[in-house]
Amino acid sequence: MKIAYLDCFAGASGDMFLGALLDAGLALHDLETALRTLPLQGYTLQALKEGRNHLFGTRFVVDVEKEKQSARTFADIKAIINAAGLSRRVKDTSTRIFEYLAVEEAMIHNRSPEKVHFHEVGAVDSIVDIVGAVVGMESLGIESLYASPLPLGSGFVDTRHGRIPLPAPATIALLKGIPVYDSGIQEELVTPTGAALLKGLAHAFGAMPPMIVERIGYGVGSRELADRPNLLRILVGRDQEEHETETVAVMEANVDDANPEWLGFLMERLLSAGALDVVFCPVQMKKNRPAVLIQVIGRPHQKDLLMEILFQESTTLGVRYQMMQRKTLARDEAEIDSPWGKMKAKKISRPDGSFRLVPEYESCRKIALEKGLPIKDVYGWVTAQATSSYAKASRFVETMPDRLEDRDGIGK
Repeated sequence: MKIAYLDCFAGASGDMFLGALLDAGLALHDLETALRTLPLQGYTLQALKEGRNHLFGTRFVVDVEKEKQSARTFADIKAIINAAGLSRRVKDTSTRIFEYLAVEEAMIHNRSPEKVHFHEVGAVDSIVDIVGAVVGMESLGIESLYASPLPLGSGFVDTRHGRIPLPAPATIALLKGIPVYDSGIQEELVTPTGAALLKGLAHAFGAMPPMIVERIGYGVGSRELADRPNLLRILVGRDQEEHETETVAVMEANVDDANPEWLGFLMERLLSAGALDVVFCPVQMKKNRPAVLIQVIGRPHQKDLLMEILFQESTTLGVRYQMMQRKTLARDEAEIDSPWGKMKAKKISRPDGSFRLVPEYESCRKIALEKGLPIKDVYGWVTAQATSSYAKASRFVETMPDRLEDRDGIGK
């Protein structure tokens, strides 16, 4: 699997992100061709070779004819993206990233997301930066993006709404749940567009994952910084271990006074909100009271939301949390031939190249109900296909209906 790591030692912005992708091999012509399908006018693109502290990379520049532009609402931007001749994945991801911006801007300016007027972030250059970054990721075949913790600057910046503190309110709001630290620099290091891209595209934040580096790119920022080169570095390569390493937020709470029915509802809400896993464990607390240990695993950016649900729906007075690394085997959806027609399963790949098939509950349930079979029999058939060769599974499928028919008439 192709992965990439963003080394954000000088922060991140939309133009630096695209500059890094171009420097790592994205063809400017391919980028321009994709972006020209957007119904936007009055801009040109440049990819300039520039250096910072004698380290050279690519500076991406969008030259905009400002007199031809106007502020756009989130609804305007969604329409522009959906009208483009881009893949569904690029459209959906780009729209989701702009939605992150719209929601935070709406809260800051006390209005609905659909009616937020984008000025700094909604201009043509930011539409190009966001859509272009998603296009670049797809063009380079990057399936998972990881990023380092982000350095934040301080001071003030002048905007259309006046002078505001750094980090900009939208930036810091977007970075909730993402590891950051004070850089000691009175400059804007992470822009709202950069924060939105990282929130929408980064799989996890922290140390570099095990990988075999194939390409390195440097995106050049527009300013010179006093104590470091103003560059965003991207490392593109392949997962070294054929399974994914990611950072997750693990939250725990002990409760000894909760109605069990409330806990069932709590689990439903947590999973609906995007929790990766929710576990209830029986424990014994002080004064020998039986209790329940609630453990929730989620993405780092989901931490605050999941903790808020824990406080709302349980009786806990405190939640413990920590960021942890986990490794998971690669998994894909598979469609296999069965004696009852096509059915879905999960293909779990091992580091040695072999794989096993895991039953997909809803698919097994549907067959069991339609055919009047015990679900354990359907599960058993899928489990029997746990082999590293689809060919072997296919040969088994060819003879299975006859054997089942001979045994109990299932194949009839």
